[in-house]
Amino acid sequence: MLTKELLFDQFEKRVFDESYTRIFKCLTMLSEEQLWYQVNKEIPAIGSLIMHLCGNARQWILSGLGGVPDNRDRDLEFQVHPNIKKSDLIFLLENLRVNIRQTFEELNEKDLVENYQIQGFTETGFSVVVHVLEHFTYHTGQITTLTKLHTNLATGYYDSFNLNQLNHLN
Repeated sequence: MLTKELLFDQFEKRVFDESYTRIFKCLTMLSEEQLWYQVNKEIPAIGSLIMHLCGNARQWILSGLGGVPDNRDRDLEFQVHPNIKKSDLIFLLENLRVNIRQTFEELNEKDLVENYQIQGFTETGFSVVVHVLEHFTYHTGQITTLTKLHTNLATGYYDSFNLNQLNHLN
């Protein structure tokens, strides 16, 4: 399997299968008011974190690797937008998924070793994909923690797994 396929398979698993599933689960647990509640001005609202994830991925993957115009307003992502509903954020995430998959389809192995200027950083295509992957994971953890804080409920992400199994060598 090519590096590109391995990288994009892991992106699919970690971002679309894991992070998206967790974010969507959190959204089902939250009210519209909780979505935009800020614990304090240093901790973004869950809605802002989702907007931020979409803005970052669009800038780094769609613009950085895919060449679409970069029109990101990062500061706007962190403002409270109570008029934006959960369904709007789900639409943004699903649209992002479609666009990222399309961008990945158009990339080749050479694109992963090329250098790109994004947000003032010089990064290879490979590191751009890894950046967005880890960025999603990081903020998904924050979304999960804030959801538990707002609801005082477990997310149940691993309810169907026995996580106490030991590893066995073959």
